[in-house]
Amino acid sequence: MTEPRADHHPTLTTERLALRLWRDSDLGPWAAMNADPAVREHLGDVLTREQSDASVSRFRADFDRRGYGWWAVEVCATGEFIGFAGLDEVDAGLPFTGVEIGWRLARPAWGHGYATEAARAVLAFGFGTLGLPEILAVTTATNHRSQAVMRRIGMTRDPADDFDDPTAPEGPLRPNVLYRIAAGPGE
Repeated sequence: MTEPRADHHPTLTTERLALRLWRDSDLGPWAAMNADPAVREHLGDVLTREQSDASVSRFRADFDRRGYGWWAVEVCATGEFIGFAGLDEVDAGLPFTGVEIGWRLARPAWGHGYATEAARAVLAFGFGTLGLPEILAVTTATNHRSQAVMRRIGMTRDPADDFDDPTAPEGPLRPNVLYRIAAGPGE
């Protein structure tokens, strides 16, 4: 893979994290995350190395096309790649439209507040830089950890918006919840 140019892609920084462009050196740790059944528990089957690498190619293309997407997340103090966070257009075929926020971290990065910290930076970018009026978040009904992050960043859920993911097989991945947050005054 070729490293993308950094001149037109923003890097977001927080107290402990850098949300940055993907590097070729991220491909191995990203593939390891996607091969971890615990990381993929609420997402579906684990990914092959080829599928994982292809996802990074899509992430890079999305940034080139629209100027936002899924950033690689690293810990500033160590430079360690720990996952991703960002924004994406809601998949076609779902019962709503808009832009959704998301995150996925390697298991050793769980429980340190990194997802919440990264998500707050992504929200600030979405509202402040992109001028989005609303940002959505979707997860399975059983993914209580992600739902807790959604609540911590100020998102709310109306059970009337819950839905069955038409792309998921029958089972625990099909029932999904939808959280929302609107831009505040002056954002």
